[in-house]
Amino acid sequence: MKSHMSGAGSARRAERAGVVEGAVRAILEAVGEDPAREGLLKTPERVARMYAELLSGYAEDPALVVGDALFSCEGDDLVAVCGVPYASLCEHHILPFVGVAHVGYLPRGRVIGLSKIPRIVDIFARRLQVQERLTQEIAAAIEGVSGARGVMVVLEGEHACASLRGVKKPGVKMITRAARGDFEGDEGLRRAFLEQVRLARP
Repeated sequence: MKSHMSGAGSARRAERAGVVEGAVRAILEAVGEDPAREGLLKTPERVARMYAELLSGYAEDPALVVGDALFSCEGDDLVAVCGVPYASLCEHHILPFVGVAHVGYLPRGRVIGLSKIPRIVDIFARRLQVQERLTQEIAAAIEGVSGARGVMVVLEGEHACASLRGVKKPGVKMITRAARGDFEGDEGLRRAFLEQVRLARP
C-alpha cells in the first residue's frame, strides 16, 4: 500500500513539474526568446526543480516536523532564538524576499528542540507569501505545537520587488511583528524580547 501511495505521489510531482516546464517555455516565447536554443534548453526543467524546492512548505506540517521534540522543563522564562535566516517568494511578483526571523516564547512546562524553530520558519517561508502573514503564521504554529503561554516573532526582510522593480530602492528593510498570548498585553515582556534580539545582533 505504501509503495502504491509513493508511486502516486511521484506521478503527481512529475505532472506538476510538467505543467511548470510548459509554462516556462510559454514565458520564454512570450518575451521573444527561443526555448530550443542551447542556453535555454534545460531552463524549464531547472525552473520546475527550483519551484519544487522553494515552495516545498506546502507539503509540510509543523506538528509532524516537531514530532516528539518537546522536552519537559521546570523554568518558564523567556526563550529567544534570534537571527534565523529565511528566504521566501512574494506572492505578488514571485520575486524573493530574504531576511532573518527572531522568535521568542514563554514555555508552559515544555520547550521545543532548538533545531525545530528554524524548521518551522522554513515551512512557512517556503510558500508564496507576504511578510506580514508569514510572521503571523510562524507565531501561530509555534504557539500551537508547544502550548506556550506566549509567543513573539519579529521578521526583518528585504524585498526584490522593491529593489529590482517599481521604486527600485535597494537596502530598504521591512520589519513585522506578531505577539500572541502573554506577549499581547505585556509591554515589559515585549521589551525584554526585543532586548534579546538587540543583544544577539553582531
